[in-house]
Amino acid sequence: MTPDRKRFTDELVGHLDWFAERGRKVSFWWRDDDAIEPTPALDRMLQIANTHGIDLALAVIPKNATDALAERLSDEPHAFVLQHGWQHKNFQLKEKREKAAELGSRRDPDELMAQLAEGKERLQSLFGEKFIPAIVPPWNRIDPEISRRLPGIGLPGLSTFTFHNFPHDHQVQSHIDILKWKKQVRFIGWESARLRFDLQLCRRRNTGNEPVGLLTHHLAHDEASFDFLEEFLAIAAHHEGAAWPAVTGLFG
Repeated sequence: MTPDRKRFTDELVGHLDWFAERGRKVSFWWRDDDAIEPTPALDRMLQIANTHGIDLALAVIPKNATDALAERLSDEPHAFVLQHGWQHKNFQLKEKREKAAELGSRRDPDELMAQLAEGKERLQSLFGEKFIPAIVPPWNRIDPEISRRLPGIGLPGLSTFTFHNFPHDHQVQSHIDILKWKKQVRFIGWESARLRFDLQLCRRRNTGNEPVGLLTHHLAHDEASFDFLEEFLAIAAHHEGAAWPAVTGLFG
């Protein structure tokens, strides 16, 4: 075990011990983005979730979601589906240095809400009770006007990243993305993971019990990313100082 990896595991155990010693638990949840079809990488994610007995919330792109994905997930006890926009297409203007967003300020709200409503119907049809009526905006960005309209089309839930557009009723955030995206996509590394978990777990010592959201993208994972998930969950999914509430209850 490398020094960085050992330091990560030691500090994670130390944090969870702190909660357990005080009769408390820190909550976690796991969101994985961009699913559309069965893949070997998705199979690995589902196997990890089943091994550790925790729920995996898959943000599925409605326009491209396949019947094969619905069939693959139908008997998976820990797999649930959130709505990942409509088509995962950027509508912001790169030449104006606007950050990528499908649900951003460049959209006609009426047109967009119609697309999201169609996406909701499609995911309900494909996945039935596994579908949770919650939006995960592509690139984790959503215009406030669109956010306000979501409950009106039966999508009260929302999940973005860190503090974006938060708080919001029925909003459950992701906080720790295990991938480094610039240049070559790869695992962030044990030291970066340690620092990110340390920040979130220190906050939970002194604030409310907002679940710490683990964010993954199975289609982009390298081997180190899967290795991290196995190591992290071997500790966090089984420690008396940690809780993994059912995803179906997180969004109210």
